[in-house]
Amino acid sequence: MPPTPALLRHVLHPAHAGEYATAARLAVDHLTTALGRVRGPATGLDPERAAKPVRDVDLDAPLGCTAQALAELDRVWLDDTVWFHEPGYAAHLNCPVLIPSLVAEVLVSGVNASLDTFDQSVGGTFVERHLVDWVCERAGLGPAADGVFTSGGTQSNLQGLHLARDHVRARTGADLDRLRVLVSADGHYSVQRAARLLGLSPDAVVAVPVDGRRRMRPDALAYALSRMGAEGAVPMAVVATAGTTDHGAIDPLHAIADLAHEHGAWLHVDAAYGGGLLVSRRRRHLLDGIERADSVTVDFHKTWFQPVSCSAVLVRDRAHLRHVTAHADYLNPADGGGLATRRPDQVDKSLQTTRRFDALKLWLTLRVMGADAVGELVDAVVDLAQAAHQRLREDDRVEVLAAPELSTLLLRPVAPGLDAAAVDALVPRVRAALWDGGEHVVAATVVDGRRWLKLTLLNPMAGVEDVMSVVEGIVAAADDLLGEEAA
Repeated sequence: MPPTPALLRHVLHPAHAGEYATAARLAVDHLTTALGRVRGPATGLDPERAAKPVRDVDLDAPLGCTAQALAELDRVWLDDTVWFHEPGYAAHLNCPVLIPSLVAEVLVSGVNASLDTFDQSVGGTFVERHLVDWVCERAGLGPAADGVFTSGGTQSNLQGLHLARDHVRARTGADLDRLRVLVSADGHYSVQRAARLLGLSPDAVVAVPVDGRRRMRPDALAYALSRMGAEGAVPMAVVATAGTTDHGAIDPLHAIADLAHEHGAWLHVDAAYGGGLLVSRRRRHLLDGIERADSVTVDFHKTWFQPVSCSAVLVRDRAHLRHVTAHADYLNPADGGGLATRRPDQVDKSLQTTRRFDALKLWLTLRVMGADAVGELVDAVVDLAQAAHQRLREDDRVEVLAAPELSTLLLRPVAPGLDAAAVDALVPRVRAALWDGGEHVVAATVVDGRRWLKLTLLNPMAGVEDVMSVVEGIVAAADDLLGEEAA
């Protein structure tokens, strides 16, 4: 039997456009109502209590009503979700998102184009290509540059190193177990994961020491590269970081590029965090040297204020993208499917096959607001971190690790009478207490064996007093915990 009309009305179709519009408005109204209820970044719900209402849902008993399903969604998600627009949120690299990008999300989901082949996307293919060309130009990668959108920095780093592996092996014939990847000791963990996925040896990733500003030391890189020849290892890639996760540090790109090229290593720049500086009118110079990279990661869902997911990997020479190209007769036949000219299929340069039209979010943002406006928001969060750091230097209740390079601050409470190890034990308890309270959400990390709280400031609507409110919460939580122990 064919599906009933009542069932088919859930399929997006011109005949059901009115029902779609009604449901979409209901969803928007529901979200804006939820926003009106927000009183902080989190409610402090623990994992077990969060899991129970989800487990209690019987997925074999549909509600049959969008309004009822949305009401249920409050209980299983929205009532206790984390809100990144709240000034008390200062944990991870999650940003508030721009409204033009949310408008694009409506179109991306509704049309449901897949950016793997031209006959599934048509104009979308060229929107993405034009955007990639524009970002490559901003990075100064040259006329032969190209790239493709990805799901995020982890995938972008993986693809960059995939290209490096195949390029270096084609040039040197080196076995996989001889290849090495050099990265800052503070580089992103995805480099280690990529090395495993690419079949490299367990010791393939070499951590290069950092200086006092947490940047890769060129002298240490030179030493590590010089040792490889004597050990029979081959430097496959050097990964420079433009915005480390903990410190926002930007490695000295020109000095690293000199050494990478001298030793025949691929240079990959992980600018997932710092890539927003490409549109900053005041701080673009901090990325000087990025134009010498063989590949670059940029996450638009961090410092470009786009919804997840929205990232890209860029290459200085588009010919290198052939290392990820594969052909299938049913998708992107190598012979053009019997036609004289092959179609412009994006799958030829992507690790993914089916892929969302995430580029539209950035496209619509640029067409509504412009690049300079996005750059002003980037500068705003960096300015905020610097202003907050100046205030914190004068606050003897907290210890601050270093001046911010981008928009992260590392600090820990000062507790007279406690040694460093005791403060280390206090830090995670303070973080947990803040989560439980729901008013402030912060992250944590370890630097040189010591535990620190981390504030990642990506909210351009927040001010210095908002940051100081988070600090007040940290100090109060520390005082309460120490008071309980003393009682």
